[in-house]
Amino acid sequence: MYRRFWKRCFDFLISLTALLVLSPLLLLLTLLVAVKMKGNPFFTQLRPGKDGKLFRLLKFRSMTNRRDEHGNLLPDRQRLTRFGKALRASSLDELPELLNILKGDMALVGPRPLLAEYLPRYNRVQARRHEVRPGFTGLAQIHGRNAISWEEKFEWDVRYVDQLSLGLDCRILLKTVAIVLKREGIHADGEATMPEFTGTENQICE
Repeated sequence: MYRRFWKRCFDFLISLTALLVLSPLLLLLTLLVAVKMKGNPFFTQLRPGKDGKLFRLLKFRSMTNRRDEHGNLLPDRQRLTRFGKALRASSLDELPELLNILKGDMALVGPRPLLAEYLPRYNRVQARRHEVRPGFTGLAQIHGRNAISWEEKFEWDVRYVDQLSLGLDCRILLKTVAIVLKREGIHADGEATMPEFTGTENQICE
């Protein structure tokens, strides 16, 4: 019952309450990001949700749109501003995702929504992460976040799919608060977040 019905009710009520309570902070951050980034304060991108269905993820912008002489975007670490680093370190850039949760594109807890181009790169086990709605946080986020390998992330994601429960969700949410306050696992070594996932050797889906 929790997986099929109560989880969605829980997500809706918590995200609605959070949006109402945090509305002054969200307004302040919107204005601050607009000034610091000199334009649109929001970053939107199509990401795969439950069953791989695409939705438009909403976040605060933390990177510029700087490009090289050929018009290609520079690597993330070169576009991430000092203000953007602080925004990411505090996880405040993720707050607009509460709207995605309210709409039903995401859940409070679940595998993080990754890039759409990763979809054909998952093996059959890794692809199971899309059996549930993607989350604001998840098992992988409380077990290393971006400091662990892709394969470890996906193992935790699939474990969550198999063990999903109210008790597990509550434990993950409480642990997430502690990790955010400690600012642990924000990025992999030498990366703004994580290196590109190119697939697990000899296990790419057809």
